[in-house]
Amino acid sequence: MEVSDSIILGIIQGLTEFLPVSSSGHLEIGKAILGDHSIPKESLLFTVVLHFATALSTMVVFRKDICAIIKGLLKFEWNEDLQFVAKIVLSMIPAVIVGLFFEEQLEHLFGGNILLVGSMLIVTAGLLFLADRAKDTQKKVSFKNAFVIGISQAIAMLPGISRSGATISTSVLLGNDKTKAARFSFLMVVPLIFGKVAKDILSGELTYDSANIIPLSAGFLAAFVAGLFACTWMIALVKKSKLSYFAVYCTIIGLIAIIFSLLN
Repeated sequence: MEVSDSIILGIIQGLTEFLPVSSSGHLEIGKAILGDHSIPKESLLFTVVLHFATALSTMVVFRKDICAIIKGLLKFEWNEDLQFVAKIVLSMIPAVIVGLFFEEQLEHLFGGNILLVGSMLIVTAGLLFLADRAKDTQKKVSFKNAFVIGISQAIAMLPGISRSGATISTSVLLGNDKTKAARFSFLMVVPLIFGKVAKDILSGELTYDSANIIPLSAGFLAAFVAGLFACTWMIALVKKSKLSYFAVYCTIIGLIAIIFSLLN
C-alpha cells in the first residue's frame, strides 16, 4: 500500500469513526475506489492499526472523564462512576456475542459489498433524521438504556451502519440527554476496540512486514489526528442538534454507492 493511500484511509477512519457516517462503510468505499487489492491478512493489520489509533484519540479527548472514573472506582463504592462502568460492560454484551458467534458471517459482508454499504448508509440516515428531532433532556443513560444501546452497537457491526450514529440516535430516541448520549457512545466502544485488537494479535492471523512500517505509521498518525478533530467536533454538533446534515450526507453517499455497485 502506498503512503498516500494509507494517509487517505487513515483520515477516512479517523473522521468516520466519530462522525455518524459509518467508518467501516467508508473504508470499504475507499478501498474500492483506490483499488486496494492487498492480501487479506495485511489489510487486517492495517485495519487494526487504524482502529487502535481512533481508540487512543477517544481516550485523549475524554482523558478527564476517564481519570475521574478511575478515581471513583478506587473508592470501591457503588457510586456513579462504578455504575457508569457497569453500564459500559452491559452495553458491550450484544456486540461481544455477535463478534464471538457470528464473526465469520460478518467477515463475508465485508470485502467490497458496496451495495450493502450503500443500503445501510441510507438506514443510518433515517436514524439520524429521527434523532435530530428528538427533544433534549437532562436524563442520564439507565442500565436498561445501556443494553438497548448495546444492541444498536451490535447491529452497527454491519458495514454502512454508523456505530456512533446508531448508538447516539438510539440513546437520544430513548429520551437521554444528547451530550450524555455522545459521551456514552464514544466511551462504550473503547473496551471493544482494545478487546478486538488483543484478539486479532493473539489469534496469530496478523502478518507484519518491516517494509510496511512507513505506510502503517502514516495511517496511524492520520487516523489519530483526524480522530481527535472529529470526536471534539461531533460532541459540539450533537449539542446543537445538527445530525440532519449527516442524514443528508449519508443519503447522498448511500445512493452513490448503490449506483456505483450496480454499474460495476
